[in-house]
Amino acid sequence: MQIRNPILSGFYPDPSICRVEDWFYMVNSTFAYFPGIPIFRSRDLACWEQIGNVLERNSQVSLEGCGHSEGIYAPTIRYHEGVYYVIATNVSGGGNFIVTAGHPEGPWSEPYFLGEKAQGIDPSLFFDEDGSCYYIGQRENSGGSRYFGDCEIWIQKLDLERMELVGESHPVLYGFEKNAVWPEGPHLYKKDGWYYILHAEGGTERNHCIAAARSREVFGPYEYCPANPILTHRHLGRDYPVTCVGHGDLTEDGNGNWYMVMLGSRPEMEHTLMGRETFLAKVVWEDGWPVVNPGIGRLETFVEISGFREKSMEPGINADIQEHSKVYTFEKEKFPPEFLFLRNPREGMILSGVEGMFLRMHMNPAVLREQTFPCYAALRFRDRSFAVETELELKTDSEYHCGGMALVQSNDWHFRLECYAVPQTKVRLTACLGGKEVVLGELLLEKGRRFQLRVDVDGLKGSFFCRTTEKSFDKEDRQDPQIWGDWKYVMENVDLRPLSTEKAGGFVGCTAGMYASGNGQADSGYADFAWFSYKTF
Repeated sequence: MQIRNPILSGFYPDPSICRVEDWFYMVNSTFAYFPGIPIFRSRDLACWEQIGNVLERNSQVSLEGCGHSEGIYAPTIRYHEGVYYVIATNVSGGGNFIVTAGHPEGPWSEPYFLGEKAQGIDPSLFFDEDGSCYYIGQRENSGGSRYFGDCEIWIQKLDLERMELVGESHPVLYGFEKNAVWPEGPHLYKKDGWYYILHAEGGTERNHCIAAARSREVFGPYEYCPANPILTHRHLGRDYPVTCVGHGDLTEDGNGNWYMVMLGSRPEMEHTLMGRETFLAKVVWEDGWPVVNPGIGRLETFVEISGFREKSMEPGINADIQEHSKVYTFEKEKFPPEFLFLRNPREGMILSGVEGMFLRMHMNPAVLREQTFPCYAALRFRDRSFAVETELELKTDSEYHCGGMALVQSNDWHFRLECYAVPQTKVRLTACLGGKEVVLGELLLEKGRRFQLRVDVDGLKGSFFCRTTEKSFDKEDRQDPQIWGDWKYVMENVDLRPLSTEKAGGFVGCTAGMYASGNGQADSGYADFAWFSYKTF
């Protein structure tokens, strides 16, 4: 069977994986987005279905005031004696925490925060053969930081009944390179009498890599693999199609076959819009060490694996992870699990299932350039070339109120395609570039409060379209040219490189979604969205 990389395209960094009987489960970082930590399942490592989100209640996570690259870092998923565990870091409040569930779909518990003993980030759990549980994580060098990025990997026993670290804390590794920077993302395993640590190193950019170490005792001493780094693309040059490879986790399929998931980026002309994605590689063991993609030593577009049936997902589940085209309607109150919101959305501000057909966004004062709670419901960029469309109707008498769509990298770097109905009907394209707002284009339209918007993303270029009608909403006329007429350009071939990680910085990829704002003003106005579509070119 052949798997195509990436196995999760788009902003799905820091993957962690575990297997329970015939199912593999995987989680990823979400940073400032809510709900937090998507959870996927697969029978064959190729076809992944999102079955929910671990942090889906405001009581579980506070993201108030956090920047786009703050919030929830590097979750790990593990299973032990009928209980699923996810451990992660909220760098914006509370630190390292554990949530548990009896079923991976949830519901997941309220967080157990591990307190000041659990310093640092990137925690993971390991269950030994005697049932003991160990915490492994990253923190600043406890012997004194000599330079920026001087960190250590450390292990301590965890009492699961009290959810408390007990005993001594043991620093075990400082990175395999001389004056190593950012050893992080550690995971602990046991195989053939050896304890193995897998960790990232070199920072999350082009020097990212994965290293392995082993010991006969859980607290060490650990020896590094003589072939480290066991995986990196740092030596392949800027033009190689996959870069920044690191942050891996291992799994075994039950038949002795081993695999690794890890993050990587796919830049286009040295600019990355989709962020860090999830990739897969084969692993074999030679002389007691893991070898990644033997004979190749790097990530490949296609991975040959054995022991799985073709299209082994259950009927009704989309088995083609590369096909992301879908039209979303809003008859139900519950959002599809892949939708994202910025920070914790305020209750009642974004509602699905209104009148059995609309997504309603109320005109709260918040705007995207602020680290607050804007009305924004979005999907990740999943492809290099795609189109997003939506239809909305404005219900407001304020000249400040708008509704529309946005392409978002962060508060300071985004594009907004905004519709206004007062004092005249218009659509405006605004770019926020490093926190500075620039109006790129504005189109005056015939009177109407019902709009259709479209954004075509083609690599590093974007084209923005609109059309309007005075006719009341009818779900049968979505594409009726007699009702809507032709699309009108607001602006074409806009340079989208400001949305790239290389320009904006940070750890996240781009999202595209529906947006509404009172632009500092609040009253009873709102925008009703009838549908939202994502179509791969």
